[in-house]
Amino acid sequence: MLIETKTHQMNNSCTEIELLHRIALTQTPLVGAILAKNLISYCGSAQAVYQTSSSALLKIPGIGEKIIKNIQDARLLKAAERELSFIINNDIQTLFYADKDYPGRLKHFNDAPVMLFYKGTANLNAVRTVAIVGTRKPTPRGVAACEELIEGLFSFKPLIISGLAYGIDITAHRKCLQLVIENIAVTGPGHATVYPASHKTTALKIIKNGGVLTEFTSHTKPGKENFPMRNRIIAGLADAIIVVETARTGGSMITAELGNFYNKDVFAIPGRLQDEKSAGCNLLIKSHRAALLESAADIAYVMRWEELDNKKNRQIPLFADLSIDEIKVVDLLREKESLSIDYIAFALKKNPSQMAGLMLQLEMKGIIKSMPGNQIILL
Repeated sequence: MLIETKTHQMNNSCTEIELLHRIALTQTPLVGAILAKNLISYCGSAQAVYQTSSSALLKIPGIGEKIIKNIQDARLLKAAERELSFIINNDIQTLFYADKDYPGRLKHFNDAPVMLFYKGTANLNAVRTVAIVGTRKPTPRGVAACEELIEGLFSFKPLIISGLAYGIDITAHRKCLQLVIENIAVTGPGHATVYPASHKTTALKIIKNGGVLTEFTSHTKPGKENFPMRNRIIAGLADAIIVVETARTGGSMITAELGNFYNKDVFAIPGRLQDEKSAGCNLLIKSHRAALLESAADIAYVMRWEELDNKKNRQIPLFADLSIDEIKVVDLLREKESLSIDYIAFALKKNPSQMAGLMLQLEMKGIIKSMPGNQIILL
């Protein structure tokens, strides 16, 4: 078992019985993220889903008799009881999509997991997040580039995210541990398994200096279909995604593609034309799907980190001529150096057209500025 047994601290917003039903619902066949959220929206809670009659469930869009049969399968609640016991005994934090501690960068993506299982101390809503991914069989040049990059990022204190895999992933994690930089390992199996097993010692160290995060229940094995799912979490959590070395196909290219789809800033370290391990990076740069990266200074420049640092202690004036929604945006941005438009839209419950008008008004008033990566800052 990966984690030593400790006393579990229940999420204040969730009773144990509600958590039991959340686990069961997220493990129900044919009930994906969108449908699970729809069910909870109609019924009011996960527990209420199980207390709702079949006839009432049938009235919910997307729900048919087969799904109702799956929901009512008693074996799922039994499995959820075993999972809840593991969670409590191993002090694992559950992050439900409606919880305030659920990663804000993930909330507005339709394919984001309904529930995450987290063991660690790092804030998943850190101000700066950077994902570092790459081949499982890097060259010495790739390893050196990865380590040098993390050394350059040290002064900006980002949360580093990777996947605990062989090669570039584990190089990034171990360098972060060496420099005491908080880092998150997003894993393919559940918390009862470390994959690869040879990285168990590193995983335990990461828990103390960051965290291990997964969407899979405790005894889920590392099936090959899990890793593309893991990659979307890495891409969704990061403001910037860095590809160090990769061939033209593979998990790193999937993460980069997801990053582009999610409007993240993607960077790639270029390599020699004849080097197969750099072929993917060169392709990303050539096709304008990634910015060419030579050093950490390039990331700081594109993300405007130094500009934000210079403004950090600047007093924000009071605005008397703002609407209620505009004041809400300003209040959100007072708490963070920058926020994505999607995050603000989620917080204010606004649709894209409403947000476009709101952002335009604030920009015209000289209060906010649009930044790379769909980010907004206060001026």
